Formats: sequence, C-alpha cells, structure tokens
Amino acid sequence: MPKKYPPEFKRDVAAVTRRGDLTVPTVAIDFGVTQESVRRWVRQAEVDDGVREGKTSTEQSELVQLRRDKRRLEMENEIWPLLEISPTDVRLWHATTDMTKPTMRAHAYALLRTIFSTAVADDLLPTNPCRVTGAGTTKRARAIRPASLGELEALTAAMPDRLRLLVLLGAWCALRFGELAELRRADIDVRRGVVRVRRGVVWVNSEAIVGPPKSRAGVRDVATPPHLMPLVRDHSKRFVGPTDSALLFAAGDGRHLTSNSLYWHFHRARATAGRPDLRFHDLRYTGAVLAASTGATLAELMARLGHSSPAAAMKHQHAAAERDKAIAEALSRLAGRERRQSDGME
Repeated sequence: MPKKYPPEFKRDVAAVTRRGDLTVPTVAIDFGVTQESVRRWVRQAEVDDGVREGKTSTEQSELVQLRRDKRRLEMENEIWPLLEISPTDVRLWHATTDMTKPTMRAHAYALLRTIFSTAVADDLLPTNPCRVTGAGTTKRARAIRPASLGELEALTAAMPDRLRLLVLLGAWCALRFGELAELRRADIDVRRGVVRVRRGVVWVNSEAIVGPPKSRAGVRDVATPPHLMPLVRDHSKRFVGPTDSALLFAAGDGRHLTSNSLYWHFHRARATAGRPDLRFHDLRYTGAVLAASTGATLAELMARLGHSSPAAAMKHQHAAAERDKAIAEALSRLAGRERRQSDGME
C-alpha cells in the first residue's frame, strides 16, 4: 500500500520545489520521498493555484466528504436508538473493549458519556446510562524520560537547519508546539532575551485556528537562556521574513508549520539521537526538569511553563516574573558546564 502523507507536508514539499532554487531530485532526497511524488504534488499545487487544469485539492476533499456523508447516512439506519441503551448495555460494551489499550478505552467511554450527557441536558433522554465508575480516567501509560543534554544536542543536529531553533526553544523554554508554531518576529525581544507567548495555533479540519492560550497562565514572557540568543538572531536573519508578523517557523508555503510536517523530520532525528520513544511534547517536560535543576521553585516553574490552575497562576505569576531571567541564565550555565565536561575540561 502506498505511504500516506498529510496534505500540509505535500504543500510544503511543493512550495519548496516551486521556488526553483532546488532540483526535484534534491528536494526528494531532503524530504525522503520519491521524485514522482514531488512532481505529482507540484502539479496538484499548480492546479490549486489555477495555472494548470484539473480538480483542485478542495474539490477532491469535497468529493471524499460527500462519500463519507453518504456512508454516514447509510450507517445511521443501523445505529441503536439512544433510548434503548441501558446502563447494562454500556457496562457490557465497556467490558468487551480492548484491555491492552487503557487510554483508548478511557477516551471512548468519556466520549460516549459526553454524548449522553448532552442528550440529557437537551431533554432528549431522561438519564445518562454511562455509570461505570472510573471508566473515563486512566493512569499514565508510559513514564516520561526527559532528554539528556547530549541527546538534545544530537536531536537538534539531526533536524533541518530551519527547525533546529524550534527544538531548542521547545526544550530550553518549555514551549508547547502550538505556541511555537504561532511565534512571530514581533514576539521575540532580542534585546531583553524574552519570548512573548500571547497566542497559540490549533488545527480544526486541517484549518489553522489562532487564538489566545487556553488559560491566563499561558500568557507569559519566557526568559530565553543567553546561550540561545545568537541562534535566535541567526535563525531570524536566515529563515524569518522582515515584517513583524512573519512567522518564526513557517512552512515552505509561508503558512503555519503543522505537527505532521514537523514529525516527519522529528521522528527521524529522534532515532538518530537514540531516543525513538521521545515525543516532541516531551521536550517541554525536559525543559521543566532542566529549570528545576537550577533551583527554581514550584511557583516559578508553573509560571515559566504556563501550566497551572487559574488560581495558582494569579498567585504566583508576579513572583516568577522577577526570577525567570535568573532561571534562564542558570540554564545557560548548566549547558556550558555539561559541554565542558563532555570536552574533558572538568
């Protein structure tokens, strides 16, 4: 079966190819795809832009959606009426779900419970039949192991030049991917060495939706370790547009970088670094561990990560702002000490 690539990745490859500064074979090698795939995606991009005849990506997507809608309507006649589902039915269904996938079981049950809760709230059902105690929760399936400084260095080196700073900020500043993908030139205060987190991006039906962070604690200024600032300046000069609104980490077509496009490179880089288990979000955990090793308090860590209850954020944000620069400087000292030890200087 041919390998499937996300639409965002295809557009990114096509945009890089159409700029004309790289040949098709070079682009194919760089992205790890076949030359025929590159040519096909370029043709589709030209159709989408109106310079070539054919069905646009939107038209193709609409056709796929029509087929899905047809199938959904056919299936609706086969679905059990909600009124006939009893607590016993739910309990029996839950007992037959895959015990080896606890997270999937919990999510499936939670979704079913939410559907019935909505029906009850809308007076469509008298009661909710989902009454299996604890079925919607699960314990963490895997222990998170943060990346060591050596692993982080190897991981960064294995990434494309234009994405290396993204990995470094994700770890040393403990930023979420949605926050990184929405960073713009104006959000970087080079003089003060601060990253201003004011927005994030999420994707809904392949459409980028920009909005404020999910909590007040998410709106924050994160002091950047000084050893990263030369890299920030170099990245801004080489890969970021001149306007204040230019994305810091744009896709090849200038739009938001998607997680699918990132993972294509990240998964190969983590294997090179000897950490095939490492997820991109684990870099955020790595950043928390690194910051904690400098002596940061719990209040300071919560504010630096933007990850706390609203009450905790209101209580601790001011104190953390005064200490965040000191934490960042300590992180750079930690990086330098580790580098000297690896070089045999200590």
